[in-house]
Amino acid sequence: MKITMIGTGYVGLVSGVCLSDFGHHVTCVDKDPGKIAMLEAGEVPIYEPGLDDLMARNVAAGRLSFTGDLARAVDGAEAVFIAVGTPTRRGDGHADLSYVMAAAEEVAQALTGYAVIVTKSTVPVGTNREVARVVARANPAADFDVASNPEFLREGAAIDDFMRPDRIVVGVESERAGAVMEEIYRPLYLRDFPIMVTGLESAEMIKYAANAFLATKITFINEIAALCERVGADVKQVSHGMGLDGRIGNKFLHAGPGYGGSCFPKDTQALARIGQDHACPMQLTETVIKVNDEIKRRMIDKIVDVCGGSVNGKTITVLGVTFKPNTDDMREAPSLTIVPWLVGNGARVRVVDPQGRREGEALLPGVDWQDDVYAAATGAHALVLLTEWNEFRALDLGRMARDMVTPAMADLRNVYSEQDAAAAGFTAYVSVGRLPLAAAEAPQVALGS
Repeated sequence: MKITMIGTGYVGLVSGVCLSDFGHHVTCVDKDPGKIAMLEAGEVPIYEPGLDDLMARNVAAGRLSFTGDLARAVDGAEAVFIAVGTPTRRGDGHADLSYVMAAAEEVAQALTGYAVIVTKSTVPVGTNREVARVVARANPAADFDVASNPEFLREGAAIDDFMRPDRIVVGVESERAGAVMEEIYRPLYLRDFPIMVTGLESAEMIKYAANAFLATKITFINEIAALCERVGADVKQVSHGMGLDGRIGNKFLHAGPGYGGSCFPKDTQALARIGQDHACPMQLTETVIKVNDEIKRRMIDKIVDVCGGSVNGKTITVLGVTFKPNTDDMREAPSLTIVPWLVGNGARVRVVDPQGRREGEALLPGVDWQDDVYAAATGAHALVLLTEWNEFRALDLGRMARDMVTPAMADLRNVYSEQDAAAAGFTAYVSVGRLPLAAAEAPQVALGS
């Protein structure tokens, strides 16, 4: 099939490359000439493991190309995917649909035959019907259908998620559009991955409901972690015990500094706003948003505590600033709350992140970026583990402790234990949802003895 993908951001580029790997002929369109030049030179503008090799293979096979000429890309296309940004609109929490509607109008004017216009961007309920109105108004003679095809890609594992999805959700209103979408995803259908066909509104709502639920799981375990610290429980044991229940599952039950990224913050705010607009408040989601903001501030208190009550004049080494490992995405990362607070309160902050510097330099002014973890820890008063990159999971803690001025650690991802830290020479250690050793000591009873 001939497919056009409008937008070469995270969703558009990953989706376009993967669809070309299915055997389709995909043209990716972007208005940024610099990005198109980069892609044509074989350079990937985002960090996603494996994407560069997959892109190169399909370009070489002649199935994947890039252009800034939307009209040429749309001419003769059987499906046109809109995968542009829908950022949160300032001031009211709505998703900004201006890019989606502008793309729809351009597509309408470029259509030369029947095509399915597929919304891949995350959009509020009712958007696809508005896209249809925009297209019909811009080109009354256009022969088209609209489809909603939300994405469920995890940054850092996006290729695997696309190739081995939990489900593909397709919202359509005609058999003709359904047949086109079925053909697009035929390689997955033949391998028995579930394809769920719904109406437009249901497909749009599935995306928001899924992300809000996952954000709720993260926020719930973070609240439980705070309570564990007060009552003497260990949140790692609690989350493990919860996750063994098949109705709950163990995913998204890891305590830490709160959720961030391109999806959860934006989508929870949009869902809350949709509820307000329809006089059906999403009270649970609204609370999740509020609690998640409070969790980030609670992490600041932990850092202050491990620094002896003040960060002023202290050198603090922060390990990881992207919102999660295996991505360069800084959007809504906890570091954007925590690091500026440290700098603003007189700390000298050193940052180490395998992929975060490209975006982070502009977002985190006043910090010292370093590449070597051990050099960054030398002479520091505290170590803050903020993003659990694999590179930070097996550190030589003894070496770090010896080279620090005061060996103190705020382990905000519970990567290590207080026993590990103490044995390595750290004199202060805090984590999330776990009591200090002295307070947590209890007799161990062996069952069956």
